[in-house]
Amino acid sequence: MTTQPLTPDAIWHALSTVPDPEIPVVSITDMGMVRDVAVDGGSVSVTFTPTFSGCPALHVIKASIEQAVRDLGVADVSVQSTLTPPWTTDWINEGARERLREYGIAPPAPAGHGLIQLDVEPTRCPRCASMNVRMTASFGPTLCKRMYVCDSCREPFEGFKSV
Repeated sequence: MTTQPLTPDAIWHALSTVPDPEIPVVSITDMGMVRDVAVDGGSVSVTFTPTFSGCPALHVIKASIEQAVRDLGVADVSVQSTLTPPWTTDWINEGARERLREYGIAPPAPAGHGLIQLDVEPTRCPRCASMNVRMTASFGPTLCKRMYVCDSCREPFEGFKSV
């Protein structure tokens, strides 16, 4: 039994409270991971696309989605992940880009075509807004990020790769 009308909007609202397990200042909906929500009577199906095909947090995301829907009183929850179409950094909403910047992670430049950018795109320091930055490592704490240092404020920071 649900405690509120079981609508796709109610499910989307619940999912908007599920934080990205690696970046808690943004939700899985902010990051554009949730692709589809379907309600059929008392059952709910959610499809999501991870930000990276080898994402180590895949099981955490799935369990968090299931819990958020169950917290609405839904007993029959199905969660599927899909890699088609592949996630792109273009799916990150503008509010999330600003929260990433405030958190100290340079948001990605628009990818436009869905492929990992091999050339490093111009990156702005999330702390002082300088473009006087240099990449120090192609891979950061997760494979979807690079490490940078700002030569203006001398602060290190992570930056998303555009995909």
